[in-house]
Amino acid sequence: MIKYDDIVDYYKINTVYKKICQSTEHKRKLIYFELYKFSNFIYIYRVLNERLYVHGNYNVFMIKYPKHRIIMSENLIDKIINHLVSTYVLFPIIEPKLIEANVATRVGKGLDKGIELTKKYLNKMRDNLENVYVLKCDINKYFYNIDHEVLFEKLDKLSIDKELLDLIKGIVNSTNNDYVNQKISKIVAHEIDNIRKSNRNAKDKEMLISKLKNIPKYAPGKGLPIGNMTSQILAIFYLNDLDHFIKEKLRIKYYVRYMDDFVLFHEDREYLKYCKTEIEKKLAELKLVLNKKTQIAKLTTGFVFLGYRFLVKNKKVHMLASKSMKKKIKKRYKKEGKIILERYNGYLKRCKCGRLVYSMKYYKKLNNKRKMLREANEEENVILEPIDKVDKIIEKENTEPVIKEIKQEEFSFDNC
Repeated sequence: MIKYDDIVDYYKINTVYKKICQSTEHKRKLIYFELYKFSNFIYIYRVLNERLYVHGNYNVFMIKYPKHRIIMSENLIDKIINHLVSTYVLFPIIEPKLIEANVATRVGKGLDKGIELTKKYLNKMRDNLENVYVLKCDINKYFYNIDHEVLFEKLDKLSIDKELLDLIKGIVNSTNNDYVNQKISKIVAHEIDNIRKSNRNAKDKEMLISKLKNIPKYAPGKGLPIGNMTSQILAIFYLNDLDHFIKEKLRIKYYVRYMDDFVLFHEDREYLKYCKTEIEKKLAELKLVLNKKTQIAKLTTGFVFLGYRFLVKNKKVHMLASKSMKKKIKKRYKKEGKIILERYNGYLKRCKCGRLVYSMKYYKKLNNKRKMLREANEEENVILEPIDKVDKIIEKENTEPVIKEIKQEEFSFDNC
């Protein structure tokens, strides 16, 4: 059994601090902490040793990419204690209990492992791919709806002493403070006001405002703070019983889960309907529900998982960029140019998307030519050439296909 005094150690405090320094983007916080580094270490040691630690207030803010989301950032003292608990208590105990198909937030796994397993399972079903179905499940507002009492019941069964459990419960219950929801409301209202004042068209404004209004708040006794290291490991552990139920009771051989997003593959559509019903019953015990994205589809029609669209065509598995990601990349490309392709290189190199990049390059040239002709029209009062003539001008000036401008070593779009 892991005991409370196991984490009250200067060496362990310094070890997690070094890891935090490597991943912290807000370097000013590190500079201020470094000025009184050893005094801060002594303070952390003292509050832990004397059982005086109480979690401090979060810095609540909003990120806009890949979508609008509320993040709760801790101060460095809280973050160090959070990492201590995660590194030396939660991960060593919880990690051995997780199945291989649970790929989020684990060393040696993550997004790449999820994609690898999905491809592996689809390739194993290669002989009968056109008759295989997929049950794609997604849980409604997962982080905000995790029930504290259910989570604590699961933690009580682990080999952790009572003092450590009380420390973990104190971190989890930090979302119950009123200031959290007040800050979320203020941030959302400010962002809505900025969108209304922006130059976007009315339709985009309405869509963004609708999404912002749907950002949830923390109900008493519900939710994990998004951004904490403890939240990540507790979130993948919360559905561990569901993982074992799907693999051992429902006998689903091909199954992958990334946090609250998971897929089941089977040749019988009716059996997947039965599985969906049983999963809903199991989630009800955890006080969770599936959202509208949950569906059963045939592999030949495709499904979206881990941000990509998987499609079976001519008995081959194709991995493509999802429609929402295509739209997002094109929109940002118009504003920021070629640098966006470099930023999304990690995403793009995993799938077939040469046509997407080619189209963006082509329309960029087309728009530049249109701009030149408009300037000439203003200066010389000439009639703007039709678009088909503009196309011919582009073809004459660019004898080589535009796709050749992309360096092979910089992008590799043919990898599935």
